[in-house]
Amino acid sequence: MKTIFVALIAGTLLGLLVIWLGLYNVAANDKHFSITSNLLQMVRERSIESRAAQLQVPDLNQVESIKEGAEHYAEMCTGCHLAPGMEETELYSGLYPQPPVFSSQDYNNSPQNQFWVIKNGLKMTGMPAWSPSHTDDQIWEMVAYLQIAKTLSAKDYQELSGASGDDLSHSHGDNDEYEENTVKPDVSNDGHQHSH
Repeated sequence: MKTIFVALIAGTLLGLLVIWLGLYNVAANDKHFSITSNLLQMVRERSIESRAAQLQVPDLNQVESIKEGAEHYAEMCTGCHLAPGMEETELYSGLYPQPPVFSSQDYNNSPQNQFWVIKNGLKMTGMPAWSPSHTDDQIWEMVAYLQIAKTLSAKDYQELSGASGDDLSHSHGDNDEYEENTVKPDVSNDGHQHSH
């Protein structure tokens, strides 16, 4: 017991010394060790899941809700999380950890987790809590948009959100080259969104 106690005291003093001497680099361009990143990711995921699990998800298939959510997203989120057809922004490139890109095929998360993060934000990530300025209904609208973000082209997103080509200054390609008939969210009788 005495050895364990001495080891704990020595470890604590060593940690305090590292902090006091400023040896730990807090710069965003100095990445965490792999073990640190994995630990932080586990803490974040378990924290979100334990708090979001009991949330009741409303109907996210309403086209008007998706449209409203896309408009909110265009106003508040594209600088960090990008949008369909956007290249990386300077803000996105400089953030650490880098925010998820919701239009990426690699992105996957539950609506409950999405709602909780948008509402409450995440400490020391740059993700603000939007609850002071948005109602729960508005946040669920953004979640509704996120459910179809991966299915949209740049033109689809612009039409849905009301964003112009100027708003997507990092958009790929020439907007005039897109076809006039484009994909729009559609809710069929089976309750899933489809593109046509």
